[in-house]
Amino acid sequence: MFASLLNLAGNWTSWLYDPLVLAITAFQLWMFVHAVRNRQWVWAFFILIGSGLGAMWYYFMVYRDSGSSGFELPGAQSRARVKELEAKIHHLDNAYHHFQLGDVYFQRGKFAEAEKCYRAALARDPQDVDARAHLGQCLLRLNRPAEARPLLEGVMNEKPEHDYGYSMMALAEALTALGEKDNALLYWQHITQNHSYSRAKVQLAELYVEKNQAAAARTELKDVLSDDAHAPSFQRTRDRVWIRRAKSLLEKLN
Repeated sequence: MFASLLNLAGNWTSWLYDPLVLAITAFQLWMFVHAVRNRQWVWAFFILIGSGLGAMWYYFMVYRDSGSSGFELPGAQSRARVKELEAKIHHLDNAYHHFQLGDVYFQRGKFAEAEKCYRAALARDPQDVDARAHLGQCLLRLNRPAEARPLLEGVMNEKPEHDYGYSMMALAEALTALGEKDNALLYWQHITQNHSYSRAKVQLAELYVEKNQAAAARTELKDVLSDDAHAPSFQRTRDRVWIRRAKSLLEKLN
């Protein structure tokens, strides 16, 4: 990429008259940014000094296994899935397809649309524990924790470890938002005893800080950073917001 950029700097018309150069440079930049964001420093170096081969090698060796979707345009897969589910709903109109469509919208951050789908699923199957849990998480992200709480508590009464602890984390976040931090603390402690989620450990540490338990907070934060150092790239990408919060809080405590 470095060599490509130098050549382009000396002959900027290459951008206009040589689409192949533009495509290769864009691909290198894409892979370089991905490598840097995932702290793949050795790969980033080879991508930078290569002429496209390093970027291609990185793509096949790392990028395809990092949870990315290859060369698809952003959202292309989810748009196709939306159309597929809308067609199934048109013909069958069952709870499961409404629920699946809600999950697609949820993953895309379209929480208002997701809420409508989850409610449609529950109108057809009010006892569906997954739809209730995901609706609760959706309402939480819409800043409506009071509405989320009874849904998530109901799920906890039936399946305490639902969604591998993610529903419990949502309930703990709802309780925190409602000011019931002692109850939230108990849930966070239970989660961290059974799972190593950065999301849980950081928020537990934040509550420890509020309670002037700095030593306990440091323990949780150091565990988060230690786990991150050995985590695969897809997990680092998923957890980076919590890693930043952990680093920031630990700096304040030291």
